[in-house]
Amino acid sequence: MDFYSTKTPTYKVDLKEAVIRSLPPDNGLYMPETIPTLSDEFWANWRDYSFAELGFQIVKPLLGDDIPEDDLRAIVEDAINFDAPVVTLSDKLHILELFQGPTLAFKDFGARFMARLMGYLTRDDESMLTVLVATSGDTGGAVASAFHKVPGTRVVILYPKGKVSALQEKQLTTLGDNIHALEIDGTFDDCQRMVKAAFLNRELSEKLNLTSANSINISRLIPQSFYYFHAARQLPEGVEPTFVVPSGNFGNLTAGLLAQEMGLKIKHFVAATNANDVVPSYLKSGEYITRPSTATISNAMDVGAPSNFARMNEIYSGSWEGMRARIEGYAFDDDTTRVAIKRTADNYNYQVCPHTAVGVLAAEAWSETHSDDVNVVLATAHPSKFLPTMEEELGTDSVEIPERLACLADLPKEATLLPPDEQALQDWVATAL
Repeated sequence: MDFYSTKTPTYKVDLKEAVIRSLPPDNGLYMPETIPTLSDEFWANWRDYSFAELGFQIVKPLLGDDIPEDDLRAIVEDAINFDAPVVTLSDKLHILELFQGPTLAFKDFGARFMARLMGYLTRDDESMLTVLVATSGDTGGAVASAFHKVPGTRVVILYPKGKVSALQEKQLTTLGDNIHALEIDGTFDDCQRMVKAAFLNRELSEKLNLTSANSINISRLIPQSFYYFHAARQLPEGVEPTFVVPSGNFGNLTAGLLAQEMGLKIKHFVAATNANDVVPSYLKSGEYITRPSTATISNAMDVGAPSNFARMNEIYSGSWEGMRARIEGYAFDDDTTRVAIKRTADNYNYQVCPHTAVGVLAAEAWSETHSDDVNVVLATAHPSKFLPTMEEELGTDSVEIPERLACLADLPKEATLLPPDEQALQDWVATAL
């Protein structure tokens, strides 16, 4: 399978170039040359596959003959070794728990697959691979965990100072070894801009063998499509779900669109955002206007220039009408999100993190005019990752902290503070690595 740039469709590269280089030189995003429709044989058996086998059967036609089947199956089985259960709150409202992985966030699916795929693709290379990634919360922890102590790799994580939760910060600043954390005195958009600029510096990119672990990397996006299929098969046969997706950089929703293009029957998508409502505003007006991000309690969604919009636009061939016919968008402020956290706990005896609470709000709003739809809200992270907010709404000691997160609380933070300047990052990378 070849991959083309969303900005220059005639520019095509193979799988290794798309995954390892991450960004085309024109600053577009890579997309598969074709999105295959899954076979009749797949649909005859998809409900009976293990989760890992389901993922393998989905990714196999996407990657074509680039990786031998046995090797590709091994990559998927090693990456997807935890579940994503659907929890029923009511007959019309379900939660897809995507936080069962090692860092308690949905980013584990993409990060673990990507780390193993990169390791396979560079197994014969002599040069060190430098993974450069920006995070608004959970991506950094998932990438750090996936690549920690992986031979031949080093990871540089940029995160916005004061804009990730305390435990999220510990997940990416306490591992050491081959993991380097850069605390940027700015916003996530600054972090993302700095990372993109480093990749577009071809001399630096080639010298350090740079690759990205953000959802700009197509290998992060592909495995996120697996759990849409897995969620749909946990519902009664014949039900076409409406997926409600808490959204920041829109990689998660784009993965759902990919699943739909491959043949999964999905009734509708609902994009749920906080105050950073660039895409919902576009869906209403047809004007795509980026702006500086606003800090909220659902910090992983604080994105004012969602990079995956380019892929969404590509899937719909640039048609605003086409996109808005299949995606509805809603935005909610922090006060409303806090109410949803408390109400969900009271009504369903179920705790949702601030991001998932935004999804619950969007599902409720959608149901007001689509009462027959069966809504599946993607739960993006475990509530304990946002302890201050959760305890403010539900009370002290109300949220259980899993041991794999609790053990980080007292570890010392190791991070380098940098200004939100592209040259500052490039200078640091050139001298510190």
